[in-house]
Amino acid sequence: MFIDSHCHLDKLNLSLYDNDLNNVIKNAQHNGVNEMLCVSVELESYPAMLETITPYSFIHASCGQHPLYQEALVDPAILEAYCRNDKVVAVGETGLDAFYAPETIVIQTQSFIEHVEVATIVNKPLIIHTRDARQPTIDILKNGHAEKVGGVLHCFTETLEMAKQAMDLGFYISISGIVTFKSANELREVVKALPLDRLLIETDSPYLAPVPHRGKENQPAFVKDVAEFIAKLKQVSVEEVAEVTSKNFNDLFIKR
Repeated sequence: MFIDSHCHLDKLNLSLYDNDLNNVIKNAQHNGVNEMLCVSVELESYPAMLETITPYSFIHASCGQHPLYQEALVDPAILEAYCRNDKVVAVGETGLDAFYAPETIVIQTQSFIEHVEVATIVNKPLIIHTRDARQPTIDILKNGHAEKVGGVLHCFTETLEMAKQAMDLGFYISISGIVTFKSANELREVVKALPLDRLLIETDSPYLAPVPHRGKENQPAFVKDVAEFIAKLKQVSVEEVAEVTSKNFNDLFIKR
């Protein structure tokens, strides 16, 4: 029923789940979460992440180097080779973060450009992290012809204007548990204005647990809470949110 379009299963504290990833999966399935996308943040840890999720056909993978882990450039040849794996449905997480890591913005920029290039080579969509870098992010996507592959601005907290620019390039907008936070009034207004057929839902687990799970480690099961909150915001049924966001996920990542 639901798809968690962005989680980091390899970053979970498995001691909370009897040291068994299967318990995380059971929790998710109990809440109607039938698929998930496990997102890479470091090429160094990608092989181990891929090995962990390979037995599960309903868990997809991405490959990329997160901008907050960008102390050095990635090797584009290695990135391309990893991204050609059939389990990998997207390139990223990549992008720009001038809020938490302005000191590496030059390296982030070059790496982002290379991720876009690899995505167009392997014909797989991009997963974008962007923070305090709205126009540079859009400019790199435009200059790299990212519209050829599309993608998603994940864990979106930016403006409606930026969302529209991204959607014009064929990108989707993914909403996390942040939308449930008391401080997220502006984001809620953006979500109200966005068309449902351009939205994805995610947990970004183990981070950013939604209300009513604040203070706990996030997990894919909690994407149901995100969907229910969006349904109330947009005055539609949660079944419609589940159906449309699942279709969006499949259109973007699977049916290529």
